[in-house]
Amino acid sequence: MIPVRFLVLLLFSVSLVESQPSQSSQQVSSPLHPAGEQAPPSQDNLSFPWSRLRLPRYIVPLHYHLLLHPNLTTLHFTGTVRIQIDVLNNTNWVVLHSKGLQISKATVLDHDLAHLSDQVLPVLHNPSHEQIGVFSPRVLSSGQKYFLYIEFEAALTEGFHGFYISTYRTSEGEVRTLASTHFEPTSARMAFPCFDEPSFKAKFSVRIRRSPEYISLSNMPAVKKVEIKDGLLEDEFAASVKMSSYLVAFVICDFKSVSATTSSGVKVSVYAAPEKWLQTHYALEVAVKMLDFYEEYFNIHYPLPKQDLIAIPDFQSGAMENWGLTTYRETSLLFDPLTSSVSDKLWVTMVIGHELAHQWFGNLVTMKWWNDIWLNEGFARYMEYISVEATYPDLRVDEYLLHTCFAAVGHDSLNSSRPISSPAENPTQIEEMFDTVSYDKGACVLHMLRHFLTEEVFQRGIMRYLRKYSYGNAHNQDLWDSLINTCSEEDFISGKHCYSSSQASKNSYLFAGEHLDLTAMMNTWTLQKGIPLVTVRRSGPQLQLRQDRFLRTVLPSDPMWATVQQGFLWHVPLTYKTDASSTVHRHLMTSQMDSIYIGEDVSWVKLNCDMTGYYVVHYADGGWDVMTALLRENHTALSYKDRTHLIHNAFQLVTAGHLPLDKALDLIGYLHVEKHTVPLLQGLGYLEAFYHMIEKRDEPSLTHNLGKYILHFFRAIIDQQMWSDSGTVSERRLRSEVLSLACHLDYPPCLERANQLFNNWLQSNETFNLPTDVAETVFSVGAQDEQGWRALFHIYNISLSEAQKHKILFALTSSRDTHKLQRLLALGLEGKAIRSQDLSHLVLMVARNPRGHYLAWNFVKKNWDTLVQKFNLGSFCIRNIIIGTTNQFSSPEELSEVKLFFDSIREQASQLRATQLALDNVQKNVRWVQRNLETLRNWLKEHMK
Repeated sequence: MIPVRFLVLLLFSVSLVESQPSQSSQQVSSPLHPAGEQAPPSQDNLSFPWSRLRLPRYIVPLHYHLLLHPNLTTLHFTGTVRIQIDVLNNTNWVVLHSKGLQISKATVLDHDLAHLSDQVLPVLHNPSHEQIGVFSPRVLSSGQKYFLYIEFEAALTEGFHGFYISTYRTSEGEVRTLASTHFEPTSARMAFPCFDEPSFKAKFSVRIRRSPEYISLSNMPAVKKVEIKDGLLEDEFAASVKMSSYLVAFVICDFKSVSATTSSGVKVSVYAAPEKWLQTHYALEVAVKMLDFYEEYFNIHYPLPKQDLIAIPDFQSGAMENWGLTTYRETSLLFDPLTSSVSDKLWVTMVIGHELAHQWFGNLVTMKWWNDIWLNEGFARYMEYISVEATYPDLRVDEYLLHTCFAAVGHDSLNSSRPISSPAENPTQIEEMFDTVSYDKGACVLHMLRHFLTEEVFQRGIMRYLRKYSYGNAHNQDLWDSLINTCSEEDFISGKHCYSSSQASKNSYLFAGEHLDLTAMMNTWTLQKGIPLVTVRRSGPQLQLRQDRFLRTVLPSDPMWATVQQGFLWHVPLTYKTDASSTVHRHLMTSQMDSIYIGEDVSWVKLNCDMTGYYVVHYADGGWDVMTALLRENHTALSYKDRTHLIHNAFQLVTAGHLPLDKALDLIGYLHVEKHTVPLLQGLGYLEAFYHMIEKRDEPSLTHNLGKYILHFFRAIIDQQMWSDSGTVSERRLRSEVLSLACHLDYPPCLERANQLFNNWLQSNETFNLPTDVAETVFSVGAQDEQGWRALFHIYNISLSEAQKHKILFALTSSRDTHKLQRLLALGLEGKAIRSQDLSHLVLMVARNPRGHYLAWNFVKKNWDTLVQKFNLGSFCIRNIIIGTTNQFSSPEELSEVKLFFDSIREQASQLRATQLALDNVQKNVRWVQRNLETLRNWLKEHMK
């Protein structure tokens, strides 16, 4: 660590030593300061003592004593915080975070709570870094502990971060107010002054003052309630475990709850607005099951006495893992059997599984800095699948993991992607880290690693990781060391992190009889962006293999191809099987060129079995013809995951210029005999995506022919669908997707049945319950006439089911009347009839409609400043709006239009990775159309004869 500068402040020689963000050592020597107190200098004579975005390391918080009084009438709050700090270097300054808070008083106390100074201490503000500096006239001595005491106040915010206001409307029309928090990643500083970085872990003791008509909740159980002046009550909560500031939470509301207890004695409660209380019971069942499962799987008890889950009416993201008080969007927690579909049920189950996994991954062990947020989010996303498969096998969650990896491939095959572990310093960059790469790619890389190391080694390794770094922080290397079974003698003897003598070996995991450098292997997946393309060529008994970077935006024929390929190399854990045996073979590919002996008698070979590996496979030199023939002759020779994987890879290779479109279309020709939902929907999904892109172009003949082909090819599947909620989860999901597309393609029997059900539902005054899996399709058909649209809009405004409201909003945005679409967008911007939390979804729904395509894009351009004001610049809402409104543009003119707009907001666009992703996506579409439209036109003519 290097002393950067010295500030001469009147008589004091005050030093700050700036630490390097990547270093953890915090001991540096500083010049001694006069021990006696002198009058503090005026603020005009002080300069802010710190120049970096990240806080100095010379003071560490130990325990926050926080008192808050939110007033839900004035929408304002006051507070005090007393932070016990440990001083590691002599200094006169305490630098910490604060954003939007009015600081009225600051002072420093010694360890006996005696004032170090009789003066109110100067507080300097650095708004651009969201920091304050408190100056102490008496030196704070290295090795000593003090208390920093601050009084502050602020307005409750109107957005979705910090300490913010939320409202809900009762069935009688009364608007009620609550206050809630959302601090991740950098918004705890909006509620109280704090050291708002993940590595500054501390304990938190919270007290909240409230009116008697409300309740208050925080991370820990309430231990005392006292009445104070003016009829107010003060709730005191137990001291928390050591945790990061972004996990602190408190809610003041009038909600009702339902409770149960886990097998280990943890009290679980689910809270919601009183009239939605009946929709909390499924979430309670899930949460109890999940906590029991995770305690067993991780072999670590949940460390808190309670776990609350609460549905917040205004909530930007899906949910938040605050320790002991997880907060949710209502659609992510509430389940109404009368209006929630099986997809809604799966979503609620998976979100709860995700947030409760965080209680270990993220809360118990936290990444050291936001560049490794994937250690939180990738694990939690992957644990969704492991936990739901174990606790609710009937939901068939394994069928969805493929799509998580497909989403990651789609993002990662653009040149504008990023490494899993990427630099992030300012709040906008940090927020952008919460993306497809951290969540989906992170989960898929972990899935690959689990299958490579074996499930037992993987599970025991993460047990070790969680035990070793409990209540601390970790980075990538700590995970690799834990997974590889590296164990010191001391660790083994103490029994802390090892479980058996076989695990205590200092030798790394053995693969193929050789020492495996897991760090070197995993660095190729986390420290470089992109995804490998493994090209396979058959040469007699040998498979010739080559790996390149897979890109959908740069073709092999492009001049820049060599440049974007340079320096990329992965350690790829290949798996393959052949018709010669049922064995899954393994091979670690660590060079660009490789070969595998498979024998002369093999007629076909399938790589990446069940897509357990994160790589794309191209079967060169007629290899795809072999796969097409196999699927037509005996498709069940491959698992449904392998069949789905082949379909996905084929169409991705078309986009990347490695395979002609007609080859991929021929490959899915076997689907008329396919019985499994997942490959069926994968093939249908590509045809539907082409249709949606083309219907937004001036191509009426091609649009008609493609729609006609889809209906003809899938007619048997469409006609056999029941308009009910019967069947397995897979069957119900297929029904929902297929009937939605059939009605969108104006298939007469579909429209007739949907209209009949819609009219029955309207005439019954909602006493007739629609089948939940087809309700969205029924609403969408019903919304096409004036009376139906108005009726749905009325029900949207009074419904107490967020699941139903989501389906109705989708239907309202499917109208062909552009005036109605414009009205919806205006209402979304206003934020009353349609909540601001739903605005980004609303914009995407309108953009999906061919009549609303340009409406949505023009709306974003016109209201850009307002949108950025409503949602943080780096938020997923802004990212989804940017990418979602442009992702089906496919002409050079549209590409120029997008570039022009991004140029007009250059200062903001330069801070966003999403703008480059959007441009890459449009460029990919333009090239797809230029290369494939004629092929598609000719292929359809030939197959519609």
